[in-house]
Amino acid sequence: MNLKKVLTVAGSDSGAGAGIQADLKTFSAMGVYGLNVLTAVTAQNTASVTGIHVIPPEFVAKQITALFEDMEIAAVKTGMLVNVDIIDAVCEQFIRFKAENIVVDPVMIATSGDHLIDEQVENFVEAIRNRLLPLAFIVTPNIPEAEILTGRKITGIVDMKVAAAELQGLGVPNVVIKGGHLNNEDNLVDLLFDGNEFVEYIGKRVLTQNTHGTGCTFASAVAAGLALGKNIKDVVGDAKRYVSYAMEYSYSIGRSGGPLNHFAGFGRLGDDGE
Repeated sequence: MNLKKVLTVAGSDSGAGAGIQADLKTFSAMGVYGLNVLTAVTAQNTASVTGIHVIPPEFVAKQITALFEDMEIAAVKTGMLVNVDIIDAVCEQFIRFKAENIVVDPVMIATSGDHLIDEQVENFVEAIRNRLLPLAFIVTPNIPEAEILTGRKITGIVDMKVAAAELQGLGVPNVVIKGGHLNNEDNLVDLLFDGNEFVEYIGKRVLTQNTHGTGCTFASAVAAGLALGKNIKDVVGDAKRYVSYAMEYSYSIGRSGGPLNHFAGFGRLGDDGE
């Protein structure tokens, strides 16, 4: 059995709804084997992030080296990279090991609104734009992240297309801008630009406060699909459907927005009363 291996380079979420934990759940649900490299350990719950312990860049690099020296990795997803030094360390290792199918989820702010980087936003964004994106196969920002990366206000589909084209011009072949933050009607539109055409993915908005980890989950589902050899249009559509279903059967576990149900497709525990 040729089990595909997919690596996530991201932070740990003590509430297990986002970050490394969400990534590994998604990989398992999508039928690939998940590997992980930690960039930071967070103290967080459904309401807030109360602390971040950053892993030294050299140890982040050491984790990546250990995995690539031992296994063939079919795809990589990056999440919370915390600072420029970690971005540099990660990029150096990706270049060294010729990493393929790199999916960049440009995490800067948690769903709770807490910042997840420990330096000036301008320096961090410059490193993402100039160092990481040219190595990536696809970048998957939401509206606020795309606004930060491009410096453009995004209020509709036309703005999303302009921003996607600008990001694609930085050297990343494919761009997905997720439209969940737009104040539109019941439908939710995500936009893919592959350098040649724009593809709109329209789905019904799931009415729930349990959206913690949606960005991590979407990017991880994209990475899994790429590892399995699917084309980019199908990969994005599959990821969108997976996230929507996981949101529909999400969990309310704390005082604020809860996590997705990453294994909703495998049946819901407790429905039989046990």
